[in-house]
Amino acid sequence: MMKKVLFICLVLLTGLRTIAQREYIPPTYSAPANSSTEGFDRNHLYIGGSLALGVGTYNFNIGGTPEIGYSFNEFIDAGLSFNINYQSIRADQYYNGNIRQRSFNYGGGPVVRIYPIKQFFIQGQFEHNWINYNYKNMNAGASDIASLSTSSSSLLAGVGYSQRIIGQTSFYTVIMMDLMTDLYSPYRDNNNTAIPIIRAGINFYLHPSKK
Repeated sequence: MMKKVLFICLVLLTGLRTIAQREYIPPTYSAPANSSTEGFDRNHLYIGGSLALGVGTYNFNIGGTPEIGYSFNEFIDAGLSFNINYQSIRADQYYNGNIRQRSFNYGGGPVVRIYPIKQFFIQGQFEHNWINYNYKNMNAGASDIASLSTSSSSLLAGVGYSQRIIGQTSFYTVIMMDLMTDLYSPYRDNNNTAIPIIRAGINFYLHPSKK
């Protein structure tokens, strides 16, 4: 009888330890209790966004990117991202003939995140932007000022990290580069060299899990 009691206690302790581990170490993916297993699930809809920061030797870039998306499963998120962005390229005699450049752009496009392993993702994002440029000649005695309104397309790709749990608020960071070579891309410098883009953001699910 005593052996049976000890055996039962051992099983219970093992079970409690397993439950405790599951409670304090959440999985990367966890569907809400009231989510459906087939078709569209409103619990998988999220809104959020990020701040963008790009810094180079002569360049500074900052902006915001609100987005809305849907988590299809534990591996894929997809949605639409919108952006507003400011970029400045300082004047330098040897870099750009001492021409100061500033630009303001807005636009958007589809975004996809793929999670090949827990917490790490690959992001691809197509953007089309409308851009206003302002140029000023900073050479001594010069007063040349010019402006240009145009549009440009970019394909941003990179890797990121996120404590992602479907149905709960999550934070993420990602670093990307523009894979296209559009001359007027806000993510390329005066020599058409890609500028690293660092974004840190947060996503909120519209119907958060009550677990």
